[in-house]
Amino acid sequence: MIKPKLIDHIVLRTDRYRELINFYCDVLGCVLERETSDEVGLTQLRAGDSLIDILDVQGELGKVGGAAPDSQGNNVDHFCLQIEPVAEADLKAYLLDCGVEVEGFQERYGAQGMGRSVYLKDIVGNTVELRNMT
Repeated sequence: MIKPKLIDHIVLRTDRYRELINFYCDVLGCVLERETSDEVGLTQLRAGDSLIDILDVQGELGKVGGAAPDSQGNNVDHFCLQIEPVAEADLKAYLLDCGVEVEGFQERYGAQGMGRSVYLKDIVGNTVELRNMT
């Protein structure tokens, strides 16, 4: 009966709210879609057909989830962003220029079958997999 088509959204809780928004927009190419008041503390970023919600742990919504995640208690294992085709060397060079450490590309299984992807960490320690759709 239920047939998921894609990741609708993920929610990342953080105590580095504006910095994390800037990372996803400036480095990973997401676009600001919707922003609530500072009191609520929720910003939604467009990532293709999906959303990444950034939730300030000091805001009304964020306080419900308790303390900020840290290196011992991240609330997200990882998530995968499918990206438009780009040469692996160019993508790795770009990320390194942005100060982002990356592992090597590997063949992995995902929603579209086997494909090449790379893992990286955002500025608060969440693991992001970039899937290069070639």
